[in-house]
Amino acid sequence: MSGSAPKALDGILVVAIEQAVAAPYCTSRLADAGARVIKIERPEGDFARNYDHLAKGQSTYFVWLNRGKESAALDIKNVDDLAFLKSMIAKADIVIQNLAPGATDRLGIGSKTLRAERPELICVDISGYGENGPYRDMKAYDLLVQAETGLCSITGTPDSPGRVGVSVCDIACGMYAYQAILEALIQRGRTGEGRTIEVSLFGGMADWMTVPYLQHAYGGVTPARVGLNHPTIAPYGAYPCSDGIPVLFSIQNEREWQRLCELVLFRPELAQDERFNSNDARVANRVPMNAEIGAVFTAAPAAEIARRLTDAAIAYGMLNDMAGLAAHPQLRRRPVTLPDGESLDLIAPPAAWQGQDDHFAAVPSIGQHTMALRQEFKA
Repeated sequence: MSGSAPKALDGILVVAIEQAVAAPYCTSRLADAGARVIKIERPEGDFARNYDHLAKGQSTYFVWLNRGKESAALDIKNVDDLAFLKSMIAKADIVIQNLAPGATDRLGIGSKTLRAERPELICVDISGYGENGPYRDMKAYDLLVQAETGLCSITGTPDSPGRVGVSVCDIACGMYAYQAILEALIQRGRTGEGRTIEVSLFGGMADWMTVPYLQHAYGGVTPARVGLNHPTIAPYGAYPCSDGIPVLFSIQNEREWQRLCELVLFRPELAQDERFNSNDARVANRVPMNAEIGAVFTAAPAAEIARRLTDAAIAYGMLNDMAGLAAHPQLRRRPVTLPDGESLDLIAPPAAWQGQDDHFAAVPSIGQHTMALRQEFKA
């Protein structure tokens, strides 16, 4: 595939006063789609540059989230640097920031001020808990928000809550910001009017928590922590085989349950057992159900169980680690150039189409484009 095809957001200028994960996730997707993204960093750089140094000496987080951007290193509390920033904002289509609530207002570049001057501007304010409410000024990081939204309470084993292993609150927030910006661009194309968008880590993850919330608020059921099992569907989870390798599988309806009993467990009578003849019954009788399944699985190696599940047309998966992901035959990769000229492969975006780029644009060094931008956007 060629990288020369026009992109959806060609010609769109984004000024991003950003750091860490949520806002950079959003702007990395804008850059992938063709927008010109100018990243405003502190003189010492986005602190995500130093989260680790495991990507050929670069930060894994920074490499993932900052491809295709231009970097301007500014002290925006400095009068001259602030004037330079304002000169870039004056030509921007989109301004995104995830500084502490109220910080941009104090600098005279808050969304309300900017859109009063330019109603066509799209402004995006990303925060931990939102621009209003009692938690407005609370510092918020991913794990803290996982805890505050109740995600940790339904994640982990029955004995202990756990953290989801990636920064899901940051990622959800960045995804929602990207979605809202695309909607705002469509609306602006119709009306000429921009939009002020507020997105928070808490709000993004709270939306993802809607099902357990409804179960609790209206069904009187609080989902339990069930480890590698589904809280409300059974059987749906991991079962160890005779060689110690667990196989995960999912039963979604009664036809599949019947096929499991007949073709995998070789116990067709279990399908009609009143303890197991509906999903509600199986959830209520997990212990005896798991004993029946476990007796069969632990008597055969994982490869044999996988063959039976395949023959029965029942969905299953293996419990991979990172080595398993890296070697997975379905994993697509795309190269990116690092600030020092080295390159590595990132995981390709999940959406693909004909004519899509076959590589990512480069990751910038701290302030790599500052001087050129000063010439272009003279205050």
